[in-house]
Amino acid sequence: MSIKQISVSLENVPGKFLDVSERLGTEGINIRAISVADTSDISTVRFVTDDPKKTVNVLRSHGFSIKETDVIAVEVPDHPGGLQAVLKPLKSANINVLYLYPFLGRGESGQPIVIVGVDKTEQAIEVLNKNWVHTFGQEIYAL
Repeated sequence: MSIKQISVSLENVPGKFLDVSERLGTEGINIRAISVADTSDISTVRFVTDDPKKTVNVLRSHGFSIKETDVIAVEVPDHPGGLQAVLKPLKSANINVLYLYPFLGRGESGQPIVIVGVDKTEQAIEVLNKNWVHTFGQEIYAL
């Protein structure tokens, strides 16, 4: 099952992401994974929170333009080359990995979790599960 990622584009000026963080924090929303890609004028912030629906409502109500995307949360073996357990099956299935970034926590087995954006989300989940890669669904929001 996929999970929801929220993306917001922000001007590259001091305090812009602080505004997002304060608004979410005030509403009791916890950011669990985050990635920032910047250009000279704009930063794209991708994140997963513990309550995506509430996150969308809070940010939109404060005038932020957001985008919701389905992504995959996967457990990665914590040893050199462990990420290959995720990447090789996706490559074999001709699924393109667009980006990935760490989740701020670990799964029940103690292994790290990464958020993966791909071009074929549902197919990627099937491929990963067939290759014994643990993917998370809604339970990720409670970790």
